Amino acid sequence: MSNPAPSSRVALVTGASRGLGAAMAEQLALRGWHVVAVARTVGGLEELDDRVKAAGLPGAGSLTLAPMDVTVEDAMRHLCRSIHDRWGGLQFWAHTAIHATALSPAPSIDMKDLDKSIAINLRAASFLIGMVEPLLRVGDGSAMFFDDPLPGQKFAGAYGVTKAGQMAVARAWQAETERVGPRVRIETPAPMPTAVRARFYPSEDRSRLTQPRDEAARLLDLL
Repeated sequence: MSNPAPSSRVALVTGASRGLGAAMAEQLALRGWHVVAVARTVGGLEELDDRVKAAGLPGAGSLTLAPMDVTVEDAMRHLCRSIHDRWGGLQFWAHTAIHATALSPAPSIDMKDLDKSIAINLRAASFLIGMVEPLLRVGDGSAMFFDDPLPGQKFAGAYGVTKAGQMAVARAWQAETERVGPRVRIETPAPMPTAVRARFYPSEDRSRLTQPRDEAARLLDLL
């Protein structure tokens, strides 16, 4: 683990081992942030750390790698408490952790897939809002969630219903905190060649899609 200077900005990225989450964590670190990067995949987190170190940019930030499962509430509670004790609060939270199920007609939704989607896409996001909000209030920070036009389309299945539920909770939080903070942003990323998208659009030309690193830079510029 790295210790940022007291004046450093601290960010939490949940789902940081691949895709947009990894790109967000990398771009934040390269911009001088200290990033707490959370994901289940240890190898993906280590590769993220290697990329940041290999860039060798003057003024770059650092990473704390947190190989954890966002559905384990005791672990997430402990992590948030540790962030409070170590850094006082957060200036930014990007929530990208997601479970994408296989394509499925509505009458054929697999209940195990649905349960896992509820646990990751809906319950974990809802639980984390309660855990992270106090940290963002202390740090005068902001949160960012990522919308997806897929819910409601054919074969979206368990992913669609739970992603829509996640967005409903995020929009409620956004409305509730509009005047008092923390600031909650909901953005729709450009299509990217991620593993999640490949599940739903297996035959598309991925060369035409926006690279996660470029999209992460665009989204962070909005801050």
